[in-house]
Amino acid sequence: MNYPSKVLERAVDEMSNLPGVGKRTALRLVLHMLQRPSIQTENLANALKNLVNDIQYCEKCHTISDSELCQICANPNRDASIICVVEDVRDVMAIENTGQYRGVFHVLGGRISPMDGMGPDQLHIDTLVERVKTDEISEIIFALSSTIEGDTTAFYLFKVLKEAQLTFSTIARGIGIGDELEYADEATLVRSLQHRVPYIESTSKG
Repeated sequence: MNYPSKVLERAVDEMSNLPGVGKRTALRLVLHMLQRPSIQTENLANALKNLVNDIQYCEKCHTISDSELCQICANPNRDASIICVVEDVRDVMAIENTGQYRGVFHVLGGRISPMDGMGPDQLHIDTLVERVKTDEISEIIFALSSTIEGDTTAFYLFKVLKEAQLTFSTIARGIGIGDELEYADEATLVRSLQHRVPYIESTSKG
């Protein structure tokens, strides 16, 4: 594609690096931003700059935060004895949007997937183990995707933590096999959390 401006071409190239955005879509978005009042595009640029420079991650659960502790971990009304283990921040947002879960979270930052070069050392597993050792935890809920990788990750965590005197559970299979948690509707997520099953029972039937 020929561009009348190198500045335009660079903007399109950068925009097309976003997932699901091809060159033509990137060009439409860039031209749209040029047609908007310049202050709106400047606000977008500043927001992205702040995202890079100012974003933080909760030192306890690893979700995105504006401070050392996220709003969930810092909330004394949350039940800190129940930890819901999820793959990424989008899963936290999906569960929080249901308004039904009152425990806390632990974001792994992915799932074990050797084919993608993702092993246990690349995940936030050590800090989860530390939380179990130092905090008064009563239950670990595995709210991972219903995929081979998600099941492998849950099984690995169970082996690492099974010596602790905890209840291990997994969300009910209202989430379809192979589905990502973030795409489940709120009603399905609520049922899956409310009707969670003991982890050992769920794996022995698999």
